[in-house]
Amino acid sequence: MLTKVPAVTLGFWIIKILATTFGETAGDTVSMSLNLGYLIGTAIFATALVVLVVAQIRAPRFHPALYWATIIASTTAGTTMADFATRSIGIGYPGGSALLLACLLASLFLWYRMLGSISIQSLHRADAEIYYWITITFSQTLGTALGDWVADGPLGYSGAALIFGGAIALLGIAYFTTRIDRVALFWLAFVLTRPLGAAVGDFLDKPIANGGLELSRAAASAVLAGAIILLIWLVPQRAERGHAPTSMN
Repeated sequence: MLTKVPAVTLGFWIIKILATTFGETAGDTVSMSLNLGYLIGTAIFATALVVLVVAQIRAPRFHPALYWATIIASTTAGTTMADFATRSIGIGYPGGSALLLACLLASLFLWYRMLGSISIQSLHRADAEIYYWITITFSQTLGTALGDWVADGPLGYSGAALIFGGAIALLGIAYFTTRIDRVALFWLAFVLTRPLGAAVGDFLDKPIANGGLELSRAAASAVLAGAIILLIWLVPQRAERGHAPTSMN
């Protein structure tokens, strides 16, 4: 029994981090460089996300290009949604992060209560896939808010990248050396890749005076998109093997 999501390998995490970095630069390109604002940017990316999620759910089997396009749509939408929550509605990084964390936990809780598992190995039904993509989108949005919150502090963009990269490395060590629930480790790592991408993306395109490299957002997005496409083409990917949704393990 196969799912329509990729098996979790090293290649998966590399592409995921690049996708989240692309989401930061592409989201900022639309909302800031093009001066469309966070609300219009969110509407654009959310529309693309809904279309791609519907296509992903209706697909009969795993398609790497479709899956990663949907991930990219979720991370770009997450960028503009997080910026809207933390900056436009006036609740700041602490309030926005708390709100988005509550949404993520509620999504996971409801998914588990309704279907009995939040493991990607249980994604055999349309309702499970809907919960999955809702959870993915909340995780991307929360990760953006966390990344911006830490990066805008005294640690700066490079310091934030080191913190979140180190946290992901610790989760990797825990995976290989402990018996901590693998599903919990997966979702923790999935969330933390987004603030890592946010910090790296901001480091690439923010002004030098603010600790960034001040590269063109559009150019950085184009390079990242090319790298993602190349890796999707070169890195072997297979569908995750599944099991019936009876438990979290």
